[in-house]
Amino acid sequence: MAKLKLGAIADDKPVKISIELPATLHRDLIAYAEVLGRETGQPVGEPARLIAPMIERFMATDRAFATARRIRQP
Repeated sequence: MAKLKLGAIADDKPVKISIELPATLHRDLIAYAEVLGRETGQPVGEPARLIAPMIERFMATDRAFATARRIRQP
């Protein structure tokens, strides 16, 4: 099985926001949660819990963002 980019989801105090997702993206999020649950042996529960770690992972691996952030910091 392919190695997913996300690992187990940390239990952290969230900040609530509201977003609208295209239906196709929501279906993909559900499918990803199912695959991740099988791979880690821990059910994800609500697929929306994947959004924050996915965004975090995306930003952590975006080299242009990292460069801009370093330049911006005093």
